[in-house]
Amino acid sequence: MHEPQSNEALEKLWTVAQNPPASLNKVRFTGMEPSLPSIYKTGILAQSTIAAAALASAEIWQSRTGLSQTVTVDIDAASASFRSENYLRVNGNNRFHTNKLKPENNIHGFYKCGDDGWIQLHANYPQHRKDILQTLRCDGLRKSVSNKLLTMSALEAEDKLTNIGLPAGKMRTVEEWSEHPQGHAVARMPLFTITKIGDAAPIKLSQNPKRPLEGIKTLDLTKVIAGPLIGRTLAEHGADVIWVNGPHLDLIESLVIDMSRGKKPVNIDLRNNFGRDTLTTLIKGANIFIQGYRPGALNSKGFSPEKLAEIRPGIIYVNLSAFGNNGPWKSRRGFDSIVQTVSGIGHEGGKASDLDGMKHLPCQALDHGTGYIGAFAAISALQKQINEGGSWLIDVSLAQTGHYLTSLGQQNHINSYDKNLKNRNLYIEKVESPFGTVEYTKPAAVLSGTPGKWNLTPSNFGTFAPSW
Repeated sequence: MHEPQSNEALEKLWTVAQNPPASLNKVRFTGMEPSLPSIYKTGILAQSTIAAAALASAEIWQSRTGLSQTVTVDIDAASASFRSENYLRVNGNNRFHTNKLKPENNIHGFYKCGDDGWIQLHANYPQHRKDILQTLRCDGLRKSVSNKLLTMSALEAEDKLTNIGLPAGKMRTVEEWSEHPQGHAVARMPLFTITKIGDAAPIKLSQNPKRPLEGIKTLDLTKVIAGPLIGRTLAEHGADVIWVNGPHLDLIESLVIDMSRGKKPVNIDLRNNFGRDTLTTLIKGANIFIQGYRPGALNSKGFSPEKLAEIRPGIIYVNLSAFGNNGPWKSRRGFDSIVQTVSGIGHEGGKASDLDGMKHLPCQALDHGTGYIGAFAAISALQKQINEGGSWLIDVSLAQTGHYLTSLGQQNHINSYDKNLKNRNLYIEKVESPFGTVEYTKPAAVLSGTPGKWNLTPSNFGTFAPSW
């Protein structure tokens, strides 16, 4: 079988967005697989998705200035970006500890069930942990949870937890996922969609910007990695990004530090009228709106795509979900690792490593891939808005990205040498921030005319006022 390469993967992404094929000649790839120890081509996923977002930005630059530029992406640099949270340091210390509980109290992870099946529980957030323990009627000990799950089948446990909205997933094989109704639905979906949802006049941007996305105002209502990465990528290319969080919602500090570069983090409480009015005012001045709440959650508060197209004609609405907008699981909560578990990716990794159970990818590849795909789709929609006007809806999901990754085929590199972290100094830069000295990954895409950068250092939510 012919092994898909990054240029072919990029061409597929570019074609889905219906962008002009001639632009692909401006991209140069360096390096080759394996870049990370995996049976899946995570390096190609990283290289192609990062290149897509960068090339789309370069095309915006050309439409504004008439100047063309090239894009170069090295596969090792791209793979490092896909592990940005692993590279993060604050004052020399690795701050990526999502769960600071003692091992005996840490219930996040994999469990064997009574039918010899496996389930994954996602309990990095305190509320999720609390609700899982309450639902299973267990104390706070991992052993107690393990013993409880040994009395249940993996499917029974999955249903019990997910039916009340908790993040969990039964380990499935690739074959089982392909036969599952949601697997069927994902396989039928395109990698992402860009749909016109309203009429609006074309946007008029300045013709002498310093950055491709200069003047593009973006609202980022997302958490964890995939959604915040969309906003961070837009900021990398010059967009003005306000990152919105509810002051009552749990956060993982290390991810806030990593994903707040280039952004203005603000607190807005959408549970009250003042908060909703504040967000509405921001929307009226925005070009792009990114949301990663559970499907339908924002609709009930008056922020559906159709409503935003009324409030702000010409808006680009990016809708991020775990499992896509079709199928029985379209409203199910999920995270990168959960999607890997249910879709067979984790099982394939475990099988290749001769494990009884799962082995996930060496990075949160579905999160990062979806983030760059979401940014690429948003920038492509912006080009459509420039050319023809309209309001646009983008749908992306972790499961669609996972399906795309598996479509690239497998490689026998599960035990290959992990060279990236050894050479981490090649991929990082340092900035002074309110948190201290922060080390984070450099932009992996090198644009010849407008190199990517973040104009704002990482900062906490509430640092900025919610205004443009």
